[in-house]
Amino acid sequence: MKLETFTFGPFGTNTYVVSDEQGNVLLIDPACFYPYEQQQLLNCIEKLTANSQKPIAILATHGHLDHLWGAPWACEQWNTPVLMHPLDIPMATAMQQQYNLFGIPATAQPFPMEPLANSQQLIANSQLIHTPGHTPGSICLYNEKESLLFSGDTLFNGGYGRTDLPGGSTAQLIASLEKLNRLPSGTLVYPGHGDTTVITHR
Repeated sequence: MKLETFTFGPFGTNTYVVSDEQGNVLLIDPACFYPYEQQQLLNCIEKLTANSQKPIAILATHGHLDHLWGAPWACEQWNTPVLMHPLDIPMATAMQQQYNLFGIPATAQPFPMEPLANSQQLIANSQLIHTPGHTPGSICLYNEKESLLFSGDTLFNGGYGRTDLPGGSTAQLIASLEKLNRLPSGTLVYPGHGDTTVITHR
């Protein structure tokens, strides 16, 4: 499996591009906000898909604006919807409310979305883990073979996602963190913000 990492947008959000040996390409959290960031992402994915006939898939770990800045552009670029947990689709559909909440002086552009299925496999050897708390529909993507986890804003290096925004729940987040703590020690975590970390059991 190949992995490319980018940090995009005003909120410093991590975007990941993952590809497997079967030619599948997965874009996780299209956070590209500026045109030069979109070009960086385009160049990366064009190289990965040069010899593949498979369409790429776009996954949102949750429905917050900073993880979806580039969603309208990406959906148009690759003619595919954003896959998201159904509980977060209403939040992402009302994106202008998020822009207003954070004082973003712009008009949110709509983009197509489709609900994720719990058993949906987007990249080889991967599984979705529903981890509510930061948002109702937050998800993580775990790859057992590679021993890595894309944690969105559920788990950070030295911290975890906030729960004071609409739809947040501290109790749910604690339960989700306990769920992630059951993953094998040594699992490498790629979060939605900041540096990587490792799950360790003491």
